[in-house]
Amino acid sequence: MVRRPAVLTRALARRPVPPAALTTLPERFTSRLHDERVAAWLGIALGACFLVAFCTGLVSHLMQNPANWMTWPSRPVNLYRVTQGLHVMTGLAAVPLLLAKLWTVYPRLLQWPPARSAGHALERLMVFVLVGGSLFQLVTGVMNIDYWYAFRFFFTTAHYWTAYIIIGALLIHIANEWAKTRRTVMTRPQDGLRRRTFLLTVGAASGVVVLTAVGETVSPLARLAVLAPRRPGIGSQGLPVNKSAAGSGVTALARDPGWRLTVTGRVQRELTLSLAQLQAMPMRTARLPIACVEGWSAEATWEGVRLRDLLRMAGVQDDARVRVESLQPYGRYRTSEVRPPHWHDPLTLLALRVNGETLDLDHGYPCRLIAPNRPGVMQTKWVGRLVVA
Repeated sequence: MVRRPAVLTRALARRPVPPAALTTLPERFTSRLHDERVAAWLGIALGACFLVAFCTGLVSHLMQNPANWMTWPSRPVNLYRVTQGLHVMTGLAAVPLLLAKLWTVYPRLLQWPPARSAGHALERLMVFVLVGGSLFQLVTGVMNIDYWYAFRFFFTTAHYWTAYIIIGALLIHIANEWAKTRRTVMTRPQDGLRRRTFLLTVGAASGVVVLTAVGETVSPLARLAVLAPRRPGIGSQGLPVNKSAAGSGVTALARDPGWRLTVTGRVQRELTLSLAQLQAMPMRTARLPIACVEGWSAEATWEGVRLRDLLRMAGVQDDARVRVESLQPYGRYRTSEVRPPHWHDPLTLLALRVNGETLDLDHGYPCRLIAPNRPGVMQTKWVGRLVVA
């Protein structure tokens, strides 16, 4: 045996021990970026994005499908606009983060044997669910905001329930990895320059994606929104159009000179009003946004009859709920419910004009609902009937 010099022995003892993740990787994965520290920081950022997207998505779902006991406020008027802007922007920011995270950890996904025990197999199954669900959410989410529906399922339902699966898998993953992540993040690494450069590059990529899309929500940045499918100010009467009159099958009905607005249901007096009679009522003005779940929003000046004035003419009780029905013969969003906090609000209008002009047919002529803090799909166009319950 040849004894090593004492100096060499001490040097080897001081040499940093590679992270545990590296010790099990095949020799072809030589990059120092495939390590636990990079994965931990990316996981923290990705988890934060997913949490914000989940909470803001839940707000949208519950606004559109509230339980009977739930009551959403009408103020602040921009609440839905802000939450859905955050929802889409954090989802877009998560795309580079997820790709970088997968690149960092994929060598571990290829390790052999794939499972060392029943517990390890369950752990890897949760990771598979988390990765698969995340890819599904982000890919279909980007397709949705670009209005590319190459899939046959209803996006909203699939997106909603998959979110719960992801959050459940994420919580299990955090519980399993928390001690390791905390230890890794708190440890000062050797040779951290490459890691910092990589993480800053990924962060910059997320920032660029957000910057080139956020203009569809933040109007002053609209010129930078080269990746946004909708921009404020572009469209009929300065507003984007999601669904046209022709596509909704209401062109002839909306242009019919015999159009009447009916107020019926639990009322003291049923009303049937022509367009001329509505125009003869006191007109009110409100500056309100149209805010869509796809992340875009645009503000406009609306003019019309206060909904509460019309309902009081019909003798409606203060606790009544109102179903607003469109002339649309079909469609998932042809009706919407207006609850007391909204129809009592003086900013809630049956609008006849927008930005100083008579409503364009694609924006709901002859009459449309516009109210503060409501999803765009619930700002019913081509209104024909109000049913009080």
